[in-house]
Amino acid sequence: MGSNLPRHMSSPVEELEAVVSEAPARIDGATSVDEIDEVEAQLLGKDSTLGRVRRSMGSLDPEDRPVVGAALQKATAEINDLLASKRAGIEAAAEKARLEAEWIDVTLESVSLPQGSLHLIQQTIDEVVDIFVGLGYQVAAGPEAELAYYNFDALNTPATHPSRLESDTMYLDFGDPADEVLLRAHTSPVQVRWMENHEPPVYIVVPGKAYRTDTIDATHLPVFHQIEGLAVDDDIQFSDLKGTLLQFAREYFGPETTVRLRPHFFPFTEPSAELDISCFNCDGNDLDCRVCSGAGWVELLGCGMVDPNVLEAVGYDPGSVSGFAFGMGVERIAQVRHGISDMRTYIDNDIRFLRQFP
Repeated sequence: MGSNLPRHMSSPVEELEAVVSEAPARIDGATSVDEIDEVEAQLLGKDSTLGRVRRSMGSLDPEDRPVVGAALQKATAEINDLLASKRAGIEAAAEKARLEAEWIDVTLESVSLPQGSLHLIQQTIDEVVDIFVGLGYQVAAGPEAELAYYNFDALNTPATHPSRLESDTMYLDFGDPADEVLLRAHTSPVQVRWMENHEPPVYIVVPGKAYRTDTIDATHLPVFHQIEGLAVDDDIQFSDLKGTLLQFAREYFGPETTVRLRPHFFPFTEPSAELDISCFNCDGNDLDCRVCSGAGWVELLGCGMVDPNVLEAVGYDPGSVSGFAFGMGVERIAQVRHGISDMRTYIDNDIRFLRQFP
């Protein structure tokens, strides 16, 4: 590179040529970005040969500066090219190694967890509640650990009623009738609590758990679910009760469903009735029908007009307002609609059963 230089200029140019000749080996020895940065500092930094020659340019004779300057520029360019090439190779190799380490075949199906769904009981609650909300009812809730007063006394249940025995009800504190605590036997206490805090008109639906000392079998569970309804307003009549439950039955079981009411007894309603629905499966024409066994009717729920004693207990005037109430077992209506023969399947956690109701 310096064969045409004057004799007195051979030393700086030769130094630059020596650096350039040594540069490929030093650069090739770098194996990482950090090492290539270090080599770059050694070859081009302010303490390098090129840096020293660059700082000495001001002290050179004016006629020598172009020659040294050209040699310096050429050496810098050659070293930068070598560094850039090596850096690109190192970075490409690092990227390839990273991709190989993090490789994933996006065409393969990803790992996925099975998606669950609401239990059939919750699905049933949601559907029934939606029907009554559509009729203008509000959803109410209350404590599951309840005072005996709300579970029995305020609902016109006498102290001698068999359901008040310790063997029939799950008591948390038993013995003092004035201060007994129990797990509610139905969701009716919520009706009383609501009326104590709200003036008529009242239109509520009450879904929730209930507890009784029943032995687990095909038709009984000690912990089950109820949906109760209450309507209190001016001039509520028994025909309003029948019309409301007919509308519910048609929305839940099908538009051709009819209902009938049979006299019954409940302490908190008078008159009281059991509601039957017409068989939506065979209409009474199949003795082997899974729903009605050929009877044509299926017992569904209890209902009646709110007893005046219940209205008085919450401070309402039975002479000014009247109302009706009804209560249905969630497990029962799900059994009827879906042909479930054994209540224990609700709590067995058998995936084969649960998957039928996604």
